[in-house]
Amino acid sequence: MKSVLLIGLGRFGMDLAQALSEQGNEVLAVDRDEARVNDALKYVTSAQIGDATSERFIESLGVRNFELCIVSIGDDFRSSLEATALLKEKGAPFVLSRATGDSHAKFLLHNGADEVIRMERHMARWTAVTYSDDRIFDYMQLSNDYAIYEASVPAAWQGKTVVDLDVRRRYNINVLAVKRAGVLTPLTGPGHVFSSGETLLILGARKDMNRFLKL
Repeated sequence: MKSVLLIGLGRFGMDLAQALSEQGNEVLAVDRDEARVNDALKYVTSAQIGDATSERFIESLGVRNFELCIVSIGDDFRSSLEATALLKEKGAPFVLSRATGDSHAKFLLHNGADEVIRMERHMARWTAVTYSDDRIFDYMQLSNDYAIYEASVPAAWQGKTVVDLDVRRRYNINVLAVKRAGVLTPLTGPGHVFSSGETLLILGARKDMNRFLKL
């Protein structure tokens, strides 16, 4: 659990406020818009109306006391840069800022962001992967090469076990869990019999998953 300062309560910021709170974090949410701040109060520990480009306002927040400061202002290039710079100037230990493109990300890093979030790039890759093959239902990238995929059980695997298929050696992938009727169950042993009503959570490299999807 962390103490989090979240600046910007647009669509992304509001979703982030809810998700952070659900994870047990103490969240102070900030936005210029009173209606957004009021909407956020149902999720976060506290919320304030304020201008994150104001040096006096940022000073009043005591940013040194937050373990994580997030600037989720994505649609106002200048404001996101100014807020990021002010947070670092006033002693924020870690600033995570949202970028809408590569140039934005470079400026944010130059202005003091410790890391940047590029949601558009993430969503572009997720969309490309999940909608380019009907057998893929979800996708989470872990590195440039590796990801976790949720995919349907190949017809050739149905009625067989991990041992029967020799999955790791033959396909160079790891089946982490199975999902049936929305219920996720870790794959606890090699004797599980795969069936058509399941989807699989698979950890693998892109080239190995491409080979798996041809089954």
